[in-house]
Amino acid sequence: MLATLTIQNVVIIEKLTIEFKGGLCALTGETGAGKSILLDSLGLALGHRAEARLVRKGTDKASVTACFDIPDTHSIYEILEEAGIEFEPGEPLILKRIVNADGRSKAFINDQPVSASILKRAGECLIEIHGQFDTQGLLDPSTHAAILDEYAGVQGGLSPFWKEYKAAQRRLSDLQETQDKMRAEEEYLRSALEDLDEINPQKGEEEHLAALHERLRHREQVLESLNAAYHALSGDNDPVRQAMGVLGRVSDKLPEAGDEVFAALDRAAAEMQEALSLLNGLSADLQDEDQDLQSIDERLFALRGLARKHQCGIDDLPDIREKLAGDLNDIEHGDDALSGAIQRVESSKQAYIQKAEEISKARKIAATKMDGLIAQELAPLKLERAQFVTHFTPLDEAEWGGGGMESVQFLVSTNPGAEAGPLHKIASGGEMSRFMLALKVVMAEIGAAPTLIFDEVDAGIGGATADAVGQRLGRLAADKQILVVTHSPQVAARADHQWIVQKAGGADSVSTSVLPLPDPKARREEIARMLAGSSITEEARAAADKLLESRAA
Repeated sequence: MLATLTIQNVVIIEKLTIEFKGGLCALTGETGAGKSILLDSLGLALGHRAEARLVRKGTDKASVTACFDIPDTHSIYEILEEAGIEFEPGEPLILKRIVNADGRSKAFINDQPVSASILKRAGECLIEIHGQFDTQGLLDPSTHAAILDEYAGVQGGLSPFWKEYKAAQRRLSDLQETQDKMRAEEEYLRSALEDLDEINPQKGEEEHLAALHERLRHREQVLESLNAAYHALSGDNDPVRQAMGVLGRVSDKLPEAGDEVFAALDRAAAEMQEALSLLNGLSADLQDEDQDLQSIDERLFALRGLARKHQCGIDDLPDIREKLAGDLNDIEHGDDALSGAIQRVESSKQAYIQKAEEISKARKIAATKMDGLIAQELAPLKLERAQFVTHFTPLDEAEWGGGGMESVQFLVSTNPGAEAGPLHKIASGGEMSRFMLALKVVMAEIGAAPTLIFDEVDAGIGGATADAVGQRLGRLAADKQILVVTHSPQVAARADHQWIVQKAGGADSVSTSVLPLPDPKARREEIARMLAGSSITEEARAAADKLLESRAA
């Protein structure tokens, strides 16, 4: 619940701290005393729009700090965790907003800087503010489905099915677009693949052909050298044979070292034979080469032309060929892929429809119950001739969404026989507030915010109707903290706690103060003022006593 609210330099509030309590809390005071400024100030701390006009004249900035006591199970913990804010259960939660005179603002949660959007998310799950001309909730048809879903306990249940259906549609659309592009290029792909298959490029072929080209370019010169070397080694003037013949004639006269000479000459002869064999082989290989420079140049020219066409290196051509073949295979089997994608779209659509129908059934059951309970609340609120109707309208398929296949709208009629219509077109400001109060009473058990604020929900009513409003606010206060800004003595008398908002000062300086009324006599005097005006009579005091006694009873 809201524990304290500290306001500094907001419009006519110089500095003010209010300590709130649980139950039904009433803020009363004369018109113009500054009650609306209190709500504007609180709105700042809750992340509402910051405006320079809220900064007190003559000061450079305004600040508002709201301190909350939070139960351990509150959803605010998830928001704080997402924002990276450390917060221990049991500690007070402090929301703060500073607004400079130029309209710029800073937001803080427990003294840690946060964005205004995070502050607003936190504020929305801590406090609900309902004014006489509230533009949210009942007056905004786009929120009606969410309100009903919350009451029916099915909020968010359809969103995953819708997201999956839309994702399947996007995948199908992307696949169809890809297939269309590939089919448009099919003729080119086939032609390019045929060119590659005709030439059949191989990895490393360019380097091999370049080396072969270099070898063949010098083939004649190399053959001449090989033949000359062969003849030089195989001619009659073989020095090794000549040396062996000369030494053979005196071999029996040579010393023992002569054997080593003969062994060395034998080895030399063998090496020469090996060299002759190698020379013969090289020569034969070059003479038998079935390629020539022209064919190699033609091959290299063709390969380089394909590489330019595909804007790649020659060694990349085999990979290009495989990709083209894969693309053509995808085209040839594209119908299978499309068929699978279409089936996934249809299955996700059917799952969405089935879930939407389940939720629609739950909504209609909940709507019947909710409409009946609201009808019971309307009679004591002087709206006994009115009707509250939850209306369902089937949507065209193009209008389906995460909210389902139907629109939900709350309609009202204030006179028997009159056609029900949107609340803002049918009801007056006071009636709208009472319709909203009836809805809040019915939905009290499921609301997330622990604090509800009602701004002049009793406008334009009095007597028994105002007392009925007070009774319902009291019922809401059994489970939540309720703050009500009221001019109704009947409502104020129903409160567990009361504060008076006062304005003081002269022409040059005006300030607002908020004083608690814990003393029964002071509270009796304020309620008497609300009954009688500025001149409080004994009759008014007696009437105030009766109102306070009725609350106690």
